[in-house]
Amino acid sequence: MHKEKPLIEIRIAGLMQGTHTFDFSCRAKDFRGHVLAETVFTRDIAVTVIAEKTENELTVTVRTATVADFTCDICLVPLAREIRGEYRLYYIYSAEEKNQESMDDDHRQIDLNTVSIDLTEDVRETLLLSLPMKVTCLGNPNCRIYGSESGKFDSCTDEKSSWQESLEKLKNKYR
Repeated sequence: MHKEKPLIEIRIAGLMQGTHTFDFSCRAKDFRGHVLAETVFTRDIAVTVIAEKTENELTVTVRTATVADFTCDICLVPLAREIRGEYRLYYIYSAEEKNQESMDDDHRQIDLNTVSIDLTEDVRETLLLSLPMKVTCLGNPNCRIYGSESGKFDSCTDEKSSWQESLEKLKNKYR
């Protein structure tokens, strides 16, 4: 059976103990499946993998960086935002098979004779998890839903509403 070459793969056979850095560049359409191809990732994706090898463990840090194309959730203006993500994995060397169910997703067991590690799926997940839930533009004052940059709330009137007065009383009560 023909096995497809992984997109993001690091070779660990013969890797000396210490810290090693690997840089990759790819596009969303390079990933298998259409999950990333149909999203906001239309530009190059920079991936940096930092592998720290010790005698019995390999710690892998995956860092992703790209510029994603969004539309503002309020006014629908096209936006471009820098998206960064980071994910850390721990590979434990073992000769015998241990209980995989007791290990979480960040800790994985690998054989002492493993030649390489495929990180393609981990990079895909890191990119998807780095997407913001809400996207609003910064230049339009009507789109700033979390208040203005000076820390004051945007308000049409200068007088306090009843919920703001209640909140102020509660705050003063516990000082």
